[in-house]
Amino acid sequence: MVEALEAGGVEVVFGVPGTHNLEIYRYLSGYGINHVSPRHEQGAGYAADGYARVSGRPGVCVTTSGPGLTNIATAVATAHADSVPMLVLAPGVPRGHEGADRGWLHELRDQRSMMAAIVDSAVRVDTPEAAAMAIGDALGRFRSGRPRPAYVEIPVDVLDQPWSGSTPLPAPPSQPEQADGGLVAHAAGLLARAERPVVVLGGGSRVAADVVQLLVERLGAPTLTSVNGKGVFAETHPLSLGASLRLPVVQRFLGTADVALLVGTEMADSDLWGGTVAFKGEVIRVDLDSTQLDKNVTPTVRLLGDARTVVTDLMHSLSVANHDRGDRAEEIGRIRAEIRLAAENDGALYRTVHEALVAATGSDVVVAGDSAQVSYLGTAHYWPMGPGDRFLYPTGFATLGYGLPAAIGAKIAAPDRTAVVLVGDGGFLFTAQELVTAAELAINLPVVVMANDGYQEIRDQMIGRGMTPVGVDLPAVDFGALSRACGGQGVRLADVGQLGDAVREALKTPAPTVIELPV
Repeated sequence: MVEALEAGGVEVVFGVPGTHNLEIYRYLSGYGINHVSPRHEQGAGYAADGYARVSGRPGVCVTTSGPGLTNIATAVATAHADSVPMLVLAPGVPRGHEGADRGWLHELRDQRSMMAAIVDSAVRVDTPEAAAMAIGDALGRFRSGRPRPAYVEIPVDVLDQPWSGSTPLPAPPSQPEQADGGLVAHAAGLLARAERPVVVLGGGSRVAADVVQLLVERLGAPTLTSVNGKGVFAETHPLSLGASLRLPVVQRFLGTADVALLVGTEMADSDLWGGTVAFKGEVIRVDLDSTQLDKNVTPTVRLLGDARTVVTDLMHSLSVANHDRGDRAEEIGRIRAEIRLAAENDGALYRTVHEALVAATGSDVVVAGDSAQVSYLGTAHYWPMGPGDRFLYPTGFATLGYGLPAAIGAKIAAPDRTAVVLVGDGGFLFTAQELVTAAELAINLPVVVMANDGYQEIRDQMIGRGMTPVGVDLPAVDFGALSRACGGQGVRLADVGQLGDAVREALKTPAPTVIELPV
């Protein structure tokens, strides 16, 4: 198994040793594979997720059976929702014990089936050779298809048995599907003749950031991203309308396009916040996943394939047939003004916070958030990003506790990049113990906690329903003291004017620094 990881280019794994997975740990260091020990398996999963999003390589996790696996399940489901390559390895009940319910230590009734519900591939093997092949196959699929998590389960008796064979090499990954040339030419013709084209980019377009910019500029098309695709197209570009799909003004604007090009985006409820887009013109959809091409939005033209290849092919077709659309600067300026006004309606509280953070951190920044108001009302709109930046955010599964461990994974993937955690106090406390991990690794990590003593979003929803808030108002925590107890630093600010200096100081400190900012 460890040889298979090494052959697949794996350099680091995240996990917690347990009684049943120790034989995996015996060989990691001998094969040059670094092991990171977060203080909870959920933290291991989120760290692997952040590592994968920043490095472009799979995040690999090792858990023990039973509780180790149920602990990591939320992080695995988060990676599945956002198409993040994650490989989870775990031991299972011995062969012949499946479904026996004998009270075996850590026993689950059907461990593989539990994981099958939240991954793309869940395999229980019964030989060492099959374990190695399953690992190699999973790593290969990440390179050739939609990169969603995979799970490999090894019965404890197989994991513990002697073995002196040679590790089998899996088949090389298949090449991604290539879009039909005739359909590409048809789509290019629609775009060339369009008077009011618009482009929407999702997380699946990230591999094509450079060619996407060339295509957008050739089309002169206003361009939006999902939050998962934030930064694929530079948000400082004159044609960018930012990561603002959730706003009704944007959804109405999309409906006025005569041709819409959607690249690697689900256009899902998590993108549109319950809204809809009534596309009146032609819709061209590009996706690596054939099952995605008709979900949520039915296209006129379906281009199945890798985003980079398809967009490049579209560029080549457009190079000989471009249509002069005139200058849409006035229209784009008007829509931008409407977007700013709509974003201010519910996110104005977070604008000055982000202005201070942007000024203090510069470029090439990784921002790790949570399913928190400061992220979806703040960072999504007020942190202008380009392809050199990255917003780590649990878009589809909308989990709490993601930000801190995801940032740790990001710093392991790219130790020289600036990373900042920006979360609410409610979600932060889900995984605050990972401050110990960051301190152990001597990571210079500002952790900005917007403290409103509870779960503000749910509080607001309860009040909106005419309810008396229940379970959302929590006792205040001394976050600075918590951080110091975990080996980091901590400070509580009086106002946002102190934020920039606090972040600059934190970036010079070889430990996490919790910066509490009362809301």
